[in-house]
Amino acid sequence: MHPRSKAVVAVAAATVVVALVAVLVVRGVLWPNRLAAARYEVRGVDVSSYQGAVDWPRLAAQDVDFAYVKATEGSGFVDDTFETNLRGAQEAGVLVGAYHFFSFESPGRAQAEHVIATVPAQDGLLPVAVDVEHYGEFFDDPPDPETIRAELRVLVATLREHYGVDPVIYATQAAYSRYVAGDFRDSPLWIRAVYLPPRVSDGREWTFWQYSHRDRLDGYDGEESFIDMNVFRGDLADLRLLRPGG
Repeated sequence: MHPRSKAVVAVAAATVVVALVAVLVVRGVLWPNRLAAARYEVRGVDVSSYQGAVDWPRLAAQDVDFAYVKATEGSGFVDDTFETNLRGAQEAGVLVGAYHFFSFESPGRAQAEHVIATVPAQDGLLPVAVDVEHYGEFFDDPPDPETIRAELRVLVATLREHYGVDPVIYATQAAYSRYVAGDFRDSPLWIRAVYLPPRVSDGREWTFWQYSHRDRLDGYDGEESFIDMNVFRGDLADLRLLRPGG
């Protein structure tokens, strides 16, 4: 075969391989971070109404140790599966906590009061998590960092006072760099890094890592066929110590 023909065949073969890998990643069959995440023994999910009805015993049987379930967003929205998911996870023996999606458009105090009105201060629950990420128009036009930090400080302080522990802060790497880095040191960090292991901009160690947003497990029937997967840095005893009273 002529050298040029060999090169053409090699390029074509490489293109086919890359395309096949891309398809497998899109379908959630392959995921870049799974090997790196496998070194951590405590594994969990986060869910919302997008996963529909969750069969928690079935989910727990797939090596799921903990879960965060969506409770609230902004100062008025409540996820309609929150109470069912919270109760179902507890009954299945899964360590569970609630998460709140932080709005750039609502005062921190109003958001905190909304969380407090929705999420019980219940023994055994993991600390409330606050999800800080860009959304909608704010991807292209992010709000002022100092304004957002000020509202986030109010939210965190109010939740700490009510629940007796610092809330967990979940953030994408971009949102972390803009709104969290260098601050909120007492809050456990939950970082989203779905293609490569986390590289936190201020060198801080993460406590939770969301390593995939396109996994598939058995046990839910919602409009979203994928589920977010996370690991915890530590063992189950360490995870239990995050709860109020340890």
